[in-house]
Amino acid sequence: MEHKKIGLALSGGGARGFAHIGVLKVFAEYDIKFDMIAGTSAGSIIGGCLAAGMTPDEMVSMSSKVGYFNMMRPSLSPRGLLSNAPMGDFLRRELPFTRFEHLPIPFAAVAYDLVAGRQVVLKESGDLVTAIRASCAVPGVFAPVKGENGELFVDGGVTNVMPVDVLREMGADIVIAVDLLACGSDFKGVSGTAVGIMIRSAMTLLRTSAGVQGRNADVVIVPPIAHLRPDQIGKRDEFYAPGESSARERIDEILAFIEQT
Repeated sequence: MEHKKIGLALSGGGARGFAHIGVLKVFAEYDIKFDMIAGTSAGSIIGGCLAAGMTPDEMVSMSSKVGYFNMMRPSLSPRGLLSNAPMGDFLRRELPFTRFEHLPIPFAAVAYDLVAGRQVVLKESGDLVTAIRASCAVPGVFAPVKGENGELFVDGGVTNVMPVDVLREMGADIVIAVDLLACGSDFKGVSGTAVGIMIRSAMTLLRTSAGVQGRNADVVIVPPIAHLRPDQIGKRDEFYAPGESSARERIDEILAFIEQT
């Protein structure tokens, strides 16, 4: 029987990306391997780590060092309030590999090029860290990340927050997706200010985008993290358990798909 290729799609979601690690802990427990990985925004960070050969425990250790001051700084550019250049420096210290062509598992990060006005899938060759920074550059918040050919990259969530279709184009026969947005949000007081309304509205748009992509996945895992905000980096430890529990709920279904390979 011909081997069916299994892909893993990791959605964006800011600090909710820590929940991806909980999901990966369960995959590691069952020795589930992926032939390819694609991620957007926070999903590109965790996906890049997995593609580079990091274990979930190593990701937890790395995450314990994450804070606002080593992820961002004030921007000197009029195109964004902050720069995510410090995140790039951090990832270069932590990742075993920093170029696509050296990754043990094929990986794709999704970004949006403001110059060309289109989605760009960064994969196969080039600098992994720059690609992750590009995929995480939330428009307006972070200055766009410059590409080698004059591109101005911003967060891939602009067009594709959970890149299931990218994996299909890469040849995946089976796609497991992790959606950090489908759970919605039930935290209090977020709509009491202009910024809060913007955050809630943006999350609704992203949730809709993820839902469209999810219809093309074979299994979609949805961690129950509606009570946790995308900006709550300091609550990283609260994201792992919901990621684990949501993966365990779907593990029999996932294993059934894998047995088909």
